[in-house]
Amino acid sequence: MHGTTLSIANMHQHGELFANMLRARHELFIQHNHWDLPEDSGMEYDQYDTPASRWVVIHDADGQVLAGNRLTPTTTRCGIYTYMIRDAQRGLLDTIPANLLYEEAPVAADVWESSRVFVSHRVSAAKRGRVHAQLYLEVAKAAQELGISAMIGILNANWPRWAPRIGMDISGIGPIMEIDGERTQAISINFASRMN
Repeated sequence: MHGTTLSIANMHQHGELFANMLRARHELFIQHNHWDLPEDSGMEYDQYDTPASRWVVIHDADGQVLAGNRLTPTTTRCGIYTYMIRDAQRGLLDTIPANLLYEEAPVAADVWESSRVFVSHRVSAAKRGRVHAQLYLEVAKAAQELGISAMIGILNANWPRWAPRIGMDISGIGPIMEIDGERTQAISINFASRMN
């Protein structure tokens, strides 16, 4: 199992990995979960897949994508859009409730958003825990390299059950709500203790 952090600047060094990650997102989010998302050529994407973002991808030696996570600076701006959680709070997205946070969405150079987090449904139940742990380790490594002290995101509301098992310093920053038929919650992951 390998972990790679992709950017617009380095994706040419990793062959089809970026396209394979977008294909894996398409397979899970559109084909399996039936989410209504933008797609083209069997790949899922949205307005937040920009040069400002990074994509952490867990894959095997053959480039088969097992898991992924998009990281976007909270300082990003592209037209009317910033980042998913803030745009939802600003009422720009009709699929995520505007009241998802207890406070105003942050805009800070050392706070990034974690979105499009997934583990492929093809990953066996026996292997899922290891893949989740590897994804978190690679995200933590990217956080250190990028100077990220905290990430915010939306996770399944059962995160308190599994997050401590993989050493995540995580807290809820919004109410539990239903999105796409799932109980979810906005969260913050603290990486400040890992920064040296």
